[in-house]
Parts: sequence; structure tokens; C-alpha cells
Amino acid sequence: MNSKTLQGEILAKVPAVTLGFWIIKILATTLGETAGDTVTMTWLGETTEAATGYGYLAGTAIFAVVLLALVWLQIRTKVFNAWLYWATIIASTTMGTTLADFATRSLGIGYTGGSALLLGLVLASLFAWYRTTGTVAVGAVGDTRSEIFYWLTITFSQTLGTALGDWTADTGGLGYLGGATLFAIGLAVLALLYWLTRVSRTFLFWAAFILTRPLGATVGDFLDKPLGHGGLELSRPLASLTLAAAIGLLVLLLPKQAAMRSH
Repeated sequence: MNSKTLQGEILAKVPAVTLGFWIIKILATTLGETAGDTVTMTWLGETTEAATGYGYLAGTAIFAVVLLALVWLQIRTKVFNAWLYWATIIASTTMGTTLADFATRSLGIGYTGGSALLLGLVLASLFAWYRTTGTVAVGAVGDTRSEIFYWLTITFSQTLGTALGDWTADTGGLGYLGGATLFAIGLAVLALLYWLTRVSRTFLFWAAFILTRPLGATVGDFLDKPLGHGGLELSRPLASLTLAAAIGLLVLLLPKQAAMRSH
């Protein structure tokens, strides 16, 4: 595809929002949960029952370095790169897992407090982005300022999703499958609003983007948490490798289509 179209539009540095985008996004958020748990719990020995905080903090530091490096590369690149974009998404969702676990379990603010705090950060980031650039639409992401706000908002939303998923499954008493079902229903409602109403597409995108994270978090927890806690107790590293392979295959096979933005 040419960098310019007959309609006077140019390619953005983020992918077009298609069905394939949402499938990969859900897989990436699930991978973020299992990969984060692999590092903090399987490798660093952190547990929910006796959280020292060191494992969660170390895992957060590791993934923060990776995320910052990938965001820097994403901003530096001049064109949309699907592999780089999804690697950055995975890094943000994995850091979101470890950071949310550190805040809610090690700092003791709990799932309710953590969810409320992170929701406030997401809304504050969107507000600051809108006040700075005049829009929070994905199609407007093409300059450095917009990209910084884009990735900041995504990281906050990924962290919020982890806390919200845990709150629903544990504090809300729905369990992992119940939580996943609730968030899947929420996404279905947003899809109906998209097809049947004229509700702001930008609002629907960010609402869906946020909801896919707790969906992935609850599914990831269902896969790797102990049987006694309602999970399947599958190998975290194996589950993570399987999800990573599925994402890689989809990125390889699906069209690598960038979103369009107007001059």
C-alpha cells in the first residue's frame, strides 16, 4: 500500500482495528498474565499467600526496561511495523500484570483500591492526551506526543485490567471462568453498540481495549492458577510459549494493515 491514498490520507503507526486486531489483543493480554506469573511466581518464587513484594517488584523492573526500549523503537520508526507493535503490546500487558500484583498484593491496597486508582490514571491520561492534541482517536497516532500518550494510556489500561480481573474473580466471587464470561459479555455489548448505534467509535475502542485486558487476565489465571484456586494449574512457561506461538502465527498470516489518519 502506498504511503498516501487518493483520499489524502496517510498511514498511521498503529494497526487498523479489525477482527484480527482484537483476536491478537486478547491473546496478548492472556500471554501477559501467564508470562508475568512465570517470571514473578515460577522463577522468582512469589506467591499470593505470602507476597514479599520482591518478586513482583523485580518482574516489574525487568519488563519496564523492555517496554521502555520497545516504545522508544516504536516512536523512532517511521512506518507501521506489526512485529514491533505487538511486541510492545505484550511488554505493556506483562508489565501491567507484575505492576498490578505488586500494588494490590505487596503494597496492600487490595484489588478494589488498585482498580479504582488505575481507572483514575487511565482517565487522567486520556484527559491529558485530549487536552494536548485535541483527540484520543487511534487514527491520530502519528506524531511523538500522540504516541507517548497512546503507550502511556495503554500501559495504565493493561495494569487496570489485571487488577479488575482479580477483583472480579476474587473479591467479586465470580471465579476465573465467571469473570471471563462477564467481560466477554461486556465486549459483546460493545460490539452491538458499534454495529447498531452511532456511539462514538473512539469511546467504544477504548472501552473495548480496556475490557479485553481483564478478559485475558482471568483466562490466563484460569490456565495457570492451582486447582484449589479454581485454575487448571497448567505449566506457566508452556502456556506462555503456546500463546506466543499463536500470536506470532497470526501476525505472520493476517494482513499487516496500518490504520489511516487524515492530514
